[in-house]
Amino acid sequence: MPCWYDGPLASFDTETTGIDVERDRVVSAALVVQETPRSAPRITRWLINPGVEIPEAATAIHGLTGDHLALNGRWPAPALEEIARALVAQSVAGRPLVVMNAPFDLTLLDRELKRHRATPFDAYLGGRSLCVLDPRVLDKHLDRYRKGRRTLTDLCAHYEVELTGAHEAAADALAALRVVRALGHRFADRLEGLQPRELHTRQAVWYAAQARGLQAWFDRSGTPEAVDPHWPLRPELPAAA
Repeated sequence: MPCWYDGPLASFDTETTGIDVERDRVVSAALVVQETPRSAPRITRWLINPGVEIPEAATAIHGLTGDHLALNGRWPAPALEEIARALVAQSVAGRPLVVMNAPFDLTLLDRELKRHRATPFDAYLGGRSLCVLDPRVLDKHLDRYRKGRRTLTDLCAHYEVELTGAHEAAADALAALRVVRALGHRFADRLEGLQPRELHTRQAVWYAAQARGLQAWFDRSGTPEAVDPHWPLRPELPAAA
Protein backbone atom coordinates (compact mmCIF):
# COMPACT_ATOMS: atom_id res chain seq x y z
CA MET A 1 0.00 0.00 0.00
CA PRO A 2 1.51 3.38 -0.98
CA CYS A 3 2.38 5.94 1.67
CA TRP A 4 0.00 8.87 1.99
CA TYR A 5 2.37 11.20 0.13
CA ASP A 6 2.12 8.94 -2.93
CA GLY A 7 -1.65 8.69 -2.69
CA PRO A 8 -4.61 10.99 -3.34
CA LEU A 9 -4.10 14.63 -2.34
CA ALA A 10 -5.97 17.87 -2.94
CA SER A 11 -4.57 21.38 -2.73
CA PHE A 12 -6.18 24.80 -2.28
CA ASP A 13 -4.89 28.34 -2.84
CA THR A 14 -6.27 31.86 -3.11
CA GLU A 15 -5.20 35.20 -4.50
CA THR A 16 -6.49 38.20 -2.61
CA THR A 17 -6.71 41.97 -2.29
CA GLY A 18 -4.19 41.97 0.56
CA ILE A 19 -2.89 40.17 3.64
CA ASP A 20 -5.48 41.15 6.28
CA VAL A 21 -7.70 38.09 6.80
CA GLU A 22 -10.33 40.15 8.58
CA ARG A 23 -10.78 42.80 5.87
CA ASP A 24 -9.31 41.66 2.56
CA ARG A 25 -11.14 39.72 -0.16
CA VAL A 26 -10.63 36.66 -2.35
CA VAL A 27 -10.23 37.49 -6.05
CA SER A 28 -9.30 34.04 -7.34
CA ALA A 29 -9.05 30.52 -5.98
CA ALA A 30 -8.14 27.07 -7.20
CA LEU A 31 -8.57 23.49 -6.08
CA VAL A 32 -6.20 20.87 -7.47
CA VAL A 33 -6.87 17.14 -7.03
CA GLN A 34 -4.29 14.50 -7.90
CA GLU A 35 -4.68 10.78 -7.19
CA THR A 36 -1.02 9.76 -7.59
CA PRO A 37 2.23 11.60 -8.36
CA ARG A 38 2.02 10.49 -12.00
CA SER A 39 -1.67 11.15 -12.63
CA ALA A 40 -2.88 14.32 -14.32
CA PRO A 41 -4.14 16.91 -11.82
CA ARG A 42 -7.79 17.96 -11.99
CA ILE A 43 -8.06 21.73 -11.56
CA THR A 44 -11.06 23.86 -10.66
CA ARG A 45 -10.65 27.63 -10.78
CA TRP A 46 -12.78 30.50 -9.49
CA LEU A 47 -12.44 34.13 -10.53
CA ILE A 48 -14.31 36.54 -8.25
CA ASN A 49 -15.26 40.19 -8.55
CA PRO A 50 -15.01 41.29 -4.90
CA GLY A 51 -16.86 44.54 -5.50
CA VAL A 52 -14.08 46.59 -3.92
CA GLU A 53 -11.07 48.42 -5.29
CA ILE A 54 -8.07 46.21 -6.03
CA PRO A 55 -4.93 47.79 -4.55
CA GLU A 56 -2.09 48.32 -7.00
CA ALA A 57 0.22 46.33 -4.71
CA ALA A 58 -2.06 43.31 -4.99
CA THR A 59 -2.37 43.62 -8.77
CA ALA A 60 1.43 43.77 -8.99
CA ILE A 61 1.57 40.34 -7.34
CA HIS A 62 -1.19 38.38 -9.06
CA GLY A 63 -1.85 40.53 -12.13
CA LEU A 64 -5.62 40.81 -11.61
CA THR A 65 -7.07 44.29 -12.07
CA GLY A 66 -10.42 45.67 -11.01
CA ASP A 67 -11.49 46.08 -14.65
CA HIS A 68 -10.62 42.46 -15.49
CA LEU A 69 -12.48 41.15 -12.45
CA ALA A 70 -15.50 43.35 -13.16
CA LEU A 71 -15.72 41.87 -16.67
CA ASN A 72 -14.83 38.26 -15.93
CA GLY A 73 -15.26 37.66 -12.21
CA ARG A 74 -18.28 36.06 -10.59
CA TRP A 75 -20.37 37.51 -7.80
CA PRO A 76 -18.74 36.46 -4.48
CA ALA A 77 -21.63 34.75 -2.68
CA PRO A 78 -22.27 31.78 -5.02
CA ALA A 79 -18.58 31.36 -5.87
CA LEU A 80 -17.54 31.25 -2.21
CA GLU A 81 -20.23 28.69 -1.44
CA GLU A 82 -18.98 26.53 -4.31
CA ILE A 83 -15.46 26.75 -2.91
CA ALA A 84 -16.62 25.75 0.58
CA ARG A 85 -18.58 22.78 -0.75
CA ALA A 86 -15.67 21.71 -2.94
CA LEU A 87 -13.34 21.65 0.07
CA VAL A 88 -15.91 19.71 2.12
CA ALA A 89 -16.09 17.18 -0.72
CA GLN A 90 -12.38 16.51 -0.25
CA SER A 91 -13.01 15.73 3.42
CA VAL A 92 -15.86 13.39 2.49
CA ALA A 93 -13.62 11.65 -0.05
CA GLY A 94 -10.89 11.25 2.55
CA ARG A 95 -8.33 13.31 0.66
CA PRO A 96 -5.86 15.35 2.71
CA LEU A 97 -5.97 19.02 1.72
CA VAL A 98 -2.65 20.78 1.13
CA VAL A 99 -2.79 24.48 2.01
CA MET A 100 0.38 26.55 2.09
CA ASN A 101 0.16 28.84 5.14
CA ALA A 102 -3.29 27.46 5.96
CA PRO A 103 -4.21 30.04 8.64
CA PHE A 104 -4.22 32.71 5.94
CA ASP A 105 -6.22 31.04 3.16
CA LEU A 106 -8.69 29.15 5.34
CA THR A 107 -9.30 32.06 7.72
CA LEU A 108 -9.85 34.47 4.84
CA LEU A 109 -12.28 32.00 3.26
CA ASP A 110 -14.14 31.74 6.57
CA ARG A 111 -14.44 35.52 6.87
CA GLU A 112 -15.61 35.84 3.26
CA LEU A 113 -18.29 33.19 3.84
CA LYS A 114 -19.50 35.09 6.89
CA ARG A 115 -19.46 38.35 4.93
CA HIS A 116 -21.34 37.11 1.87
CA ARG A 117 -23.28 34.07 3.11
CA ALA A 118 -23.63 34.87 6.84
CA THR A 119 -22.32 31.33 7.40
CA PRO A 120 -18.96 30.26 8.85
CA PHE A 121 -16.86 27.64 7.11
CA ASP A 122 -17.46 25.19 9.99
CA ALA A 123 -21.16 25.14 9.15
CA TYR A 124 -20.38 23.72 5.71
CA LEU A 125 -18.26 20.99 7.29
CA GLY A 126 -21.27 19.84 9.29
CA GLY A 127 -19.27 18.31 12.09
CA ARG A 128 -16.60 16.91 9.81
CA SER A 129 -13.04 18.17 9.94
CA LEU A 130 -10.60 18.89 7.16
CA CYS A 131 -7.35 17.00 7.16
CA VAL A 132 -4.87 19.76 6.30
CA LEU A 133 -1.22 19.40 5.33
CA ASP A 134 0.65 22.71 5.45
CA PRO A 135 4.05 22.48 3.70
CA ARG A 136 5.31 25.53 5.58
CA VAL A 137 4.55 24.05 8.99
CA LEU A 138 5.87 20.62 8.01
CA ASP A 139 9.09 22.00 6.59
CA LYS A 140 9.76 24.27 9.58
CA HIS A 141 9.29 21.35 11.96
CA LEU A 142 11.17 18.68 10.02
CA ASP A 143 14.07 20.93 8.97
CA ARG A 144 13.91 23.53 11.71
CA TYR A 145 17.56 24.60 11.72
CA ARG A 146 17.81 25.38 8.00
CA LYS A 147 18.40 29.07 7.48
CA GLY A 148 16.60 31.22 4.96
CA ARG A 149 13.06 32.10 4.02
CA ARG A 150 10.30 29.53 3.58
CA THR A 151 7.93 31.04 1.05
CA LEU A 152 6.42 28.72 -1.54
CA THR A 153 9.06 29.84 -4.03
CA ASP A 154 11.80 29.01 -1.52
CA LEU A 155 10.31 25.60 -0.72
CA CYS A 156 9.99 24.78 -4.42
CA ALA A 157 13.66 25.59 -4.93
CA HIS A 158 14.70 23.58 -1.87
CA TYR A 159 12.65 20.49 -2.77
CA GLU A 160 13.36 20.79 -6.52
CA VAL A 161 9.74 21.37 -7.49
CA GLU A 162 8.97 23.35 -10.63
CA LEU A 163 6.86 26.46 -10.07
CA THR A 164 5.57 27.99 -13.27
CA GLY A 165 3.35 31.06 -13.02
CA ALA A 166 3.82 31.90 -9.35
CA HIS A 167 0.96 33.85 -7.72
CA GLU A 168 -1.62 32.23 -9.97
CA ALA A 169 -3.85 30.21 -7.65
CA ALA A 170 -3.79 26.92 -9.58
CA ALA A 171 -0.04 27.08 -10.19
CA ASP A 172 0.64 27.75 -6.51
CA ALA A 173 -1.77 25.02 -5.36
CA LEU A 174 -0.16 22.44 -7.65
CA ALA A 175 3.34 23.46 -6.57
CA ALA A 176 2.40 23.21 -2.88
CA LEU A 177 0.97 19.73 -3.47
CA ARG A 178 4.20 18.62 -5.17
CA VAL A 179 6.27 20.11 -2.34
CA VAL A 180 4.33 17.98 0.17
CA ARG A 181 4.97 14.87 -1.90
CA ALA A 182 8.69 15.71 -2.15
CA LEU A 183 8.86 16.53 1.55
CA GLY A 184 7.20 13.22 2.34
CA HIS A 185 9.86 11.32 0.43
CA ARG A 186 12.73 13.30 1.93
CA PHE A 187 11.54 12.68 5.49
CA ALA A 188 9.97 9.28 4.90
CA ASP A 189 11.70 7.78 7.92
CA ARG A 190 9.92 10.30 10.17
CA LEU A 191 6.58 10.52 8.39
CA GLU A 192 5.65 7.14 6.95
CA GLY A 193 4.35 5.87 10.30
CA LEU A 194 2.03 8.87 10.66
CA GLN A 195 -1.34 9.02 8.98
CA PRO A 196 -2.56 12.40 7.66
CA ARG A 197 -5.16 12.76 10.44
CA GLU A 198 -2.46 12.38 13.06
CA LEU A 199 -0.23 14.78 11.14
CA HIS A 200 -3.07 17.33 11.12
CA THR A 201 -3.27 17.17 14.91
CA ARG A 202 0.49 17.41 15.33
CA GLN A 203 0.77 20.39 12.97
CA ALA A 204 -1.52 22.40 15.25
CA VAL A 205 0.95 21.77 18.09
CA TRP A 206 3.99 22.44 15.91
CA TYR A 207 2.52 25.67 14.54
CA ALA A 208 1.75 26.94 18.05
CA ALA A 209 5.35 26.27 19.08
CA GLN A 210 6.64 28.01 15.94
CA ALA A 211 4.38 30.99 16.67
CA ARG A 212 5.68 31.23 20.23
CA GLY A 213 9.24 31.24 18.93
CA LEU A 214 8.46 33.98 16.42
CA GLN A 215 6.63 35.99 19.07
CA ALA A 216 9.63 35.75 21.39
CA TRP A 217 11.88 36.98 18.57
CA PHE A 218 9.54 39.92 17.90
CA ASP A 219 9.48 40.77 21.60
CA ARG A 220 13.28 40.73 21.85
CA SER A 221 13.64 42.92 18.77
CA GLY A 222 11.01 45.40 19.94
CA THR A 223 8.63 44.64 17.07
CA PRO A 224 5.04 45.51 18.10
CA GLU A 225 3.45 42.54 16.32
CA ALA A 226 1.31 39.75 17.75
CA VAL A 227 1.58 36.23 16.33
CA ASP A 228 -1.61 34.17 16.35
CA PRO A 229 -0.84 30.56 17.41
CA HIS A 230 -4.02 29.00 15.98
CA TRP A 231 -3.85 26.56 13.06
CA PRO A 232 -5.34 25.85 10.54
CA LEU A 233 -8.07 28.46 11.22
CA ARG A 234 -7.81 31.57 13.36
CA PRO A 235 -10.69 32.39 15.70
CA GLU A 236 -12.66 35.50 14.87
CA LEU A 237 -11.57 38.65 16.64
CA PRO A 238 -14.01 39.85 19.30
CA ALA A 239 -16.22 42.71 18.21
CA ALA A 240 -15.10 46.15 19.31
CA ALA A 241 -17.00 47.54 22.27
